[in-house]
Amino acid sequence: MGIPKIPLGEWVDSFVAWLTIAWAGFFTFITNVIDGLLDIIVNVLSVGPPIVVILILALLVTYTSRWPLGIFTLLSLLLIDNLGYWDSSIQTLAIVLLSGLLTIVIGIPVGIWCAQRKTVQRIVTPILDFMQTMPAFVYLIPAILFFGIGVVPGIIASFIFAIAPTIRMTNLGIQRVPEDLVEAANAFGSTTSQKLFKVQLPLATPTIMAGVNQSIMLALSMVVTASLVGAPGLGADVYRAVSQIDVGQGFEAGLSIVFIAIILDRITQNLRNPAYGNIIKPKIAFSILALLVVGTAIVTAFPGDDAPKSGNANEIGAQTDYEIVGIEPGAGLMELTKTAIEDYELDDWTLLEGSSAAMVAELQKAYTNQEPIIITGWTPHWMFSQYDLKYLEDPKESFGGAEDIHTIVRKGLEQDLPGAYTILDQFTWEPSDMEAVMVDVTNGMDPEEAAEKWINANSDLVSEWTKGAQAGNGEAVKLVFVAWDSEIASTYVIGKVLEQNGYKVTLSQVEVGPMFAGVANGSADGMVGAWLPTTHLEYFNTYKADVVDLGSNLHGTKNGLVVPKYVEIESIEDLK
Repeated sequence: MGIPKIPLGEWVDSFVAWLTIAWAGFFTFITNVIDGLLDIIVNVLSVGPPIVVILILALLVTYTSRWPLGIFTLLSLLLIDNLGYWDSSIQTLAIVLLSGLLTIVIGIPVGIWCAQRKTVQRIVTPILDFMQTMPAFVYLIPAILFFGIGVVPGIIASFIFAIAPTIRMTNLGIQRVPEDLVEAANAFGSTTSQKLFKVQLPLATPTIMAGVNQSIMLALSMVVTASLVGAPGLGADVYRAVSQIDVGQGFEAGLSIVFIAIILDRITQNLRNPAYGNIIKPKIAFSILALLVVGTAIVTAFPGDDAPKSGNANEIGAQTDYEIVGIEPGAGLMELTKTAIEDYELDDWTLLEGSSAAMVAELQKAYTNQEPIIITGWTPHWMFSQYDLKYLEDPKESFGGAEDIHTIVRKGLEQDLPGAYTILDQFTWEPSDMEAVMVDVTNGMDPEEAAEKWINANSDLVSEWTKGAQAGNGEAVKLVFVAWDSEIASTYVIGKVLEQNGYKVTLSQVEVGPMFAGVANGSADGMVGAWLPTTHLEYFNTYKADVVDLGSNLHGTKNGLVVPKYVEIESIEDLK
């Protein structure tokens, strides 16, 4: 239409960048508060052997929802413990409970305000519509920049996603209180607060609790999404299983989430009218539970006799909280990093799981503030062009030597699509070529546009790829790739070349495991992002009998631990 594009994305980026700097102190305060509350909940749930918490939860479910569900709770939690997911379940339960607590503390007062002020309701309602319809993943992007990688952005995103039902149902419950009862309260001279707490809230409680129940279920549904930014728990286990195509682990972790969902749902549904409330009054039962929780929290708050982490406050470990910022849990680079931690005996250090995007966001935040940070890195990657970085020396060669990126296609492609097979077989370029495309994409250019720009500037090299290749006639070619910047660059470039030679190309973004599995089972035609012989070796060994390795398309990649050059360490050994 000739109308210039409104730079909405640029405005949002600028606003978020301003918020990140201007409100840095506030975000740090929120991070510390949420971390502190989460630690308290985890400590309370982790006190003593698992059987203690299992029995308490089983008794609580029995009291609120009758003995058959109590037995179910006992058996299901014992199964979770037996399968080895107890620690992950505690982390997930703590995240959900804290998210639920935040929705109650904030959601109910906002719902009351909406019920009492029509103007507030008219303002809040479209905001709630926006919050509920916006994809939950979108909340993670600014949350990473504001709160850093880890559990806090996951909790914030869960809270935003889950708070709407509590606000809506609180508002609805109060508005549906019979008008004659409200008029009677007014006739007896009740103040606004008396009318609210003695008439409206008691009558609206069932509706409000239904909203709280739905908010908790929505928060639980976010645990897998939260794992993308480093939140621990069952969500990370599911994410890891998806990345590795581990059906068994995925089923076990998913089943654990289902058990926790059923338990929380039944407890919250029946809190107001417990099944055995006629035997033990609710006030007595819940007072005993509250005393147990508060007493345990006080006891666990006292410092233990755990050995302090070695080093002083000026060393890199203390400055980075002994954390290495990683990427997707199923990535080969993460396994190499775990090997390095063992080889160098870095027992105090923790490898944070998350995603490539979350890692880069954390790097950007630290680099802007000139703060020390240690990340898992690889080349080629655009961040080495954007930031002044260096690899830590690896004298024990835990990360291995240089790797190649291979092109792998399905069996039968040479016979079905000989022209496409030839182009893929002859595809090869240098790290500098790949980085040129990555930098354009990082700077906001559409990947397809960046690929076309590079192809036009390197027609001689592209002609070598297509030399002797039979032109296509609209045949479909499906390529798969992971959402790494390097693979986005290479896949879009080769996809555009195939398209220019007469093929109808489809590009599908998947995780590493599905990428290999898709080529092996023939649902995808090929990929140009297999890092060998180290990073993707496990996947390659699993599927090598069902695929065709066309060899290297890029040489000279490298994996390792990366720090900004202003960080005054040179070797992984300096982390001890």
